[in-house]
Amino acid sequence: MTVQPTGRRERKKAATRQKIADTALRLFLAHGYDAVGIREVAAEADVAVTTVFSHFASKEALVFEQDEDFEQRLVRAVTDRAPHEPLVPALRQEIHALVRHCTGDAAAPVWHMIVASPALREYEESMRLRHAESLATAIAAHLELPPATTACRTLARFVIDAYTLAREATDPQAAVDEIFHMIEAAWAVGSPARSDTGHRVQQHRER
Repeated sequence: MTVQPTGRRERKKAATRQKIADTALRLFLAHGYDAVGIREVAAEADVAVTTVFSHFASKEALVFEQDEDFEQRLVRAVTDRAPHEPLVPALRQEIHALVRHCTGDAAAPVWHMIVASPALREYEESMRLRHAESLATAIAAHLELPPATTACRTLARFVIDAYTLAREATDPQAAVDEIFHMIEAAWAVGSPARSDTGHRVQQHRER
């Protein structure tokens, strides 16, 4: 869930951002992504072009308005879970929620637009890689490991790929469970936390 801004200035800024994003998406869906420019979005939203760019770094970012929110949700699935809640099930629950959000009837035209646009597909790919790196960093920090630990980066990539694959499946929710069944089995064998624990136990036995 998106954290709502509390101050008056923050609420106004968030409302302007949402208005721009909603306006852009409406124009893109009505006229085609390539046919609409930033100036048209700004004019329709009744803001300056500079205001658009103060909220969104690029035209592509207008389509992925919840990019930052999704990234934060993935990180919070690691950092905000209950003390004894296992890591992988917590991530599976969050991916279930994200897939539900992105596979509703209202989302279908947006994904059709993304698939049809090379620029949007490229932006989404870079976004997925960024999300995976942020998630890997959170997982590594949780396990008190270096951010570049291969196992943490691998788990993060698998989680992001699970979202993408499930979103495209005939039964998205069943696909999430199927993919995470494999992820959980692999993590149970290759988790750095498990290996470290086993190493300490072996050291204790040798003393």
